[in-house]
Amino acid sequence: MPQKELDQAVQARVEKWIRSDIQSLKAYQVADASGLIKLDAMENPYIWGEELKQQWLAEMQQQSLNRYPDPAGTRVVAGLKEVFGIDQRYELLLGNGSDELIQIIIAALAADNLTVLSPEPSFVMYEMIAKFLRVNYVGVPLGNDFKLDLTAMLDAIEAYQPGVVFLAQPNNPTGNLFGEEKVRRVIEASPGLVVIDEAYLAFAECNALTLLADYSNLLVMRTLSKVGLAGLRLGFLVGHPGWITELNKVRLPYNINQLTQASTQFALANYHQLAEQINQLVTDREQLFESLQQLEGITVWPSQANFLLFRSHTIPAKELHQALIKERILIKCLDGVHPLLTGCLRVTVGAPAENEAFLKALTAILS
Repeated sequence: MPQKELDQAVQARVEKWIRSDIQSLKAYQVADASGLIKLDAMENPYIWGEELKQQWLAEMQQQSLNRYPDPAGTRVVAGLKEVFGIDQRYELLLGNGSDELIQIIIAALAADNLTVLSPEPSFVMYEMIAKFLRVNYVGVPLGNDFKLDLTAMLDAIEAYQPGVVFLAQPNNPTGNLFGEEKVRRVIEASPGLVVIDEAYLAFAECNALTLLADYSNLLVMRTLSKVGLAGLRLGFLVGHPGWITELNKVRLPYNINQLTQASTQFALANYHQLAEQINQLVTDREQLFESLQQLEGITVWPSQANFLLFRSHTIPAKELHQALIKERILIKCLDGVHPLLTGCLRVTVGAPAENEAFLKALTAILS
């Protein structure tokens, strides 16, 4: 078949068989960071030292890739419980990043016209995965300075009776906490599950695990991506065995590969190295925040995560974003993502030299 006819035939079948709502979506975009200082994806900028790297490589050489991995990730679960002080009465479910866990949770819930609810702006995958699974999604706008509008949240919960509410603590992309009192009110008002997403817990002064003993409808979701292990794609869900047992039935077998499991075990055994990097990033975050505060035409919000959200008042955000790219600095432009993010950009806290390069370029562009 000639190429042109083949292309036309494929397109005709795509239009017939791929859901129309999927055809109308855009795939999740990841910017090309080649040759740029990468400050757009909330990654830990630090790498392991040579000695630790060689020890890790030695561990990798012992892995048998001809065999399937442990389907339950038993040793990984034990390591996570030990390092993060998770009570033995709770069970863990491992996911290929938080994204898979969100998908598992939504897919497992039973309700006609199921609704997923979240404050917004927040992590985009709550809405995207709900749409992929043909589930209703309701976003409740945050209030002034991105605080949780408790009245609006409670009204929405009453109106939509959601099967699951996602609360990111700290919130992405705003970096703030909603406060324990408000979180408790949301949990108590919710008829279905509440999932507290603690992806940025390492950089924050909060811990939702203490709430698990108080509520029967709560799960806590975490990830190792932000602490320096983004390449492993390892997320985990903590909760009462009654919930985890059922959700585990939806998890595809062998979802966490052998090298990820072995690397996670090694990283957890050396977690003190990651903890030192986290402490450094928190210090650098505060210094970067103070520097941004001093720039004219910029409003920056305090953060409990490893990134800072700021608004440009004098230069359009998209223009500023492109100007930074010309200076070899890649950050995230959020203008147009949500009305509350008009004029906003998000910068990941990098190593000191990266932060300095960002500030120097930004200052020059604004002047």
